[in-house]
Amino acid sequence: MTDILNLGVLLFLPYRAMETRVFTGLAAAGFDDFTPAQARVFQRIAPSGSRLTELAEQAGTSKQAAGFLVDQLERSGYVEREPDPADGRARLVRIAPRGRRTVEVSREIVAEVEAEWAAHLGPRRMRQLGAILTDLREVTDPWR
Repeated sequence: MTDILNLGVLLFLPYRAMETRVFTGLAAAGFDDFTPAQARVFQRIAPSGSRLTELAEQAGTSKQAAGFLVDQLERSGYVEREPDPADGRARLVRIAPRGRRTVEVSREIVAEVEAEWAAHLGPRRMRQLGAILTDLREVTDPWR
């Protein structure tokens, strides 16, 4: 008998498979010190930079935990901090050149995985999946 999985698990399984492929690929490309916990903060950095409080809120973690992860990312050269031009007391976290390279590598791996999924599902079903998940984002993503 086949187990019936709820939709949350069915959404999580492909996400985890893609995440595993991305981190395996990053390690192979020399970014073996980049962790999924760090990525949850890193991937929320806005193009113009983000304040630590924004990153913590969007990652669903405390400011202290986000600060710890940003400290690690900064020591490894993935991000840099600089004064916020809108508020001299605040600092912005920005993606550093090494961090931009991880984004490029990650995008290539994601494209490979998506191509594999499209080959499995077929182009029509892959488009449908993307459209459905995009629609679902309207009620699940508070930062869309």
